Amino acid sequence: MANAALLMHKKNLLLLLTFALTIIIFLFIHTQIQIAKKPIKVGILHSLSGTMAISEKSVVDATLLAIEEINAQGGVIGKKIQPIVVDGASNWQTFAQKAEKLIVQEKVVTVFGCWTSASRKTVNPVFNKYNHLLIYPVQYEGLEASPNIIYTGAAPNQQIIPAVKWSFDNLGKKFFLVGSDYIFPRTANAIIKDQVTALQGKILGEEYILLGSNQVATAIQKIVATQPDIILNTINGDSNIYFFQALKNAGITADKIPTISFSLAEEELSHFSIQDMVGNYAVWNYFQSIDNPRNDEFIKKFQQKYGKDRVTSDPMEAAYFGVYLWAQAIQDAGTDNVNAIREYIKDQSFLAPEGIVYIDPENQHTWKTVRVGKIQADGQFKVVWNSDKPIKPRPYPLSRSQASWEVFLQSLYEGWNNNWANSG
Repeated sequence: MANAALLMHKKNLLLLLTFALTIIIFLFIHTQIQIAKKPIKVGILHSLSGTMAISEKSVVDATLLAIEEINAQGGVIGKKIQPIVVDGASNWQTFAQKAEKLIVQEKVVTVFGCWTSASRKTVNPVFNKYNHLLIYPVQYEGLEASPNIIYTGAAPNQQIIPAVKWSFDNLGKKFFLVGSDYIFPRTANAIIKDQVTALQGKILGEEYILLGSNQVATAIQKIVATQPDIILNTINGDSNIYFFQALKNAGITADKIPTISFSLAEEELSHFSIQDMVGNYAVWNYFQSIDNPRNDEFIKKFQQKYGKDRVTSDPMEAAYFGVYLWAQAIQDAGTDNVNAIREYIKDQSFLAPEGIVYIDPENQHTWKTVRVGKIQADGQFKVVWNSDKPIKPRPYPLSRSQASWEVFLQSLYEGWNNNWANSG
């Protein structure tokens, strides 16, 4: 009897252990399934209010469109992408605070965002602190190659430098420079002045306007007084509206003194009286008027989602394909770990609406084709010149050494009381 009881006890113990092991295995599988279903959280950090909202709201729309398309195809590595949109409010310190919140509290794996270089420069230490990742979609002044930023907009040799050479060859040799008073225009104009000097042209004047300001009278007076062949415009945000209205009031039209803009695209033009803008120029890598099937598809999907009257632009397109490059990196890595994404996004290529784009593994900038566009009466740009093929990005222009450029940047930063913009 004792042996039978002992045997029964062992059987019961074995059944209990088997049951417990089954429960453990079930819980483990359930947990793994839940982890697999957990969405990939990303931050979208742009200005939805303030002076830069005129440009940045549409970039948010394009980013969300790409995420929606990828989710409709099943997501990435079996997971859906969950976007968290926050407002940088055209304030650089707000951008930094919101970036940290996205990383620390929301646990996003990547942030898509920033427009102005002042916002990017201000958030960069946050991404360095947490060894995190920002995908930045806007053309900029260069002089940077952060290991924690992927640059899908143009470097100086993919916008600023070819624009000066084209205008020198086609419009004239006397330039007036006008821009917003922060890091991008100041640096862009330093690059321009180096190039114009090398080409033996002339800079007749240089004037800056505080971001968001309507105080453009001094710039207009100097343009009228100096009569340049070309105005090179690096004004950002809604200050452009005041500037071009004042040009018109002063009798300066495109047929007399054309303006070439570096931060004015189709979205911004939709806020202007277009007849006042016809004949002026902009230099980008993408225009809505590019004729190819991939761009036709992009425009169609964007307008289906947001309205048939909406337009597309270069920063919107760069934000759009940036999401796809990022998704490809996750798919290739097999994980949404931020360190893996940062490594696998290097060398990624994609057939974007502008054409083939490619992330250069050396500096994490994007190979892009350069285009000069002339504003037409329908608010679109006619491409009057292009580079025919994607150009390798060079963040540091060769007119000065990298060390000299770093000194230049530091002097601006210190001159603005350790900020990347003049606050007035």
